[in-house]
Amino acid sequence: MERGAVLGRLTWQLAEVVEVVAETARVRSLALRVPAWPGHRPGQHLDIRLTSDDGYQAQRSYSIASGPEDPRVTITVEKIDDGEVSPYLVDELRVGDRVEIRGPIGGDFTWTATDGGPLLLIGGGSGVVPLMAMLRHRGASAATVPAALLYSSRTYDDVIYRAELERIMTADRSARIVHTLTRSQPAGWTGFRRRIDRDMLAEVAPSAADHPLAFICGPTRLVENAAETLTELGYAAARIKTERFGPTGG
Repeated sequence: MERGAVLGRLTWQLAEVVEVVAETARVRSLALRVPAWPGHRPGQHLDIRLTSDDGYQAQRSYSIASGPEDPRVTITVEKIDDGEVSPYLVDELRVGDRVEIRGPIGGDFTWTATDGGPLLLIGGGSGVVPLMAMLRHRGASAATVPAALLYSSRTYDDVIYRAELERIMTADRSARIVHTLTRSQPAGWTGFRRRIDRDMLAEVAPSAADHPLAFICGPTRLVENAAETLTELGYAAARIKTERFGPTGG
């Protein structure tokens, strides 16, 4: 696979935490200063390796949340209670701490403004992270490619990047941000109230006649169902890119 070939050219390096942002009660964004960062494409990820005092090592992959224009490399981590890595990154890591990373990794699930569109982004939970890198790059590059994000969260408080997504929606008429809340909704909620389904996609997705590019990231069931539905709606399979978030131990 391409990922294996890319990993063969990567080396571990130390990155310094320069900012920690609480996105939700269980999610933190970590901005890293990486002196030898080679640059990345929106949608790629990196590896983090932790080493304990007795030499035991744990390694996990995290999507890059920042666009390539940002001098810092940002990841967004959701805490998994029984995980080996995410509880430390979310609860313990502080500004000034250093962690081992290597990257960027991945090649197929990426988008830059030169790839065109229209752009359809579908995310579930923390699956929004690589999609956010695409939106941030789109904004930083002043791209005019029409973009729509359909984002499924359990509750309003679980929406990652909530304030930033609201700003994008307000400032950019060619960007459409659509939320669906699957478990509970606040008073006055006027958005969707269910899992992503065919009717929702038919309403939100750009027309297949416009040959859109679709990127879907999240739990396996969401990803597979959305990809299958888009093909039924006439999307070309080659223009649907998917990335699944499975159990990793955190």
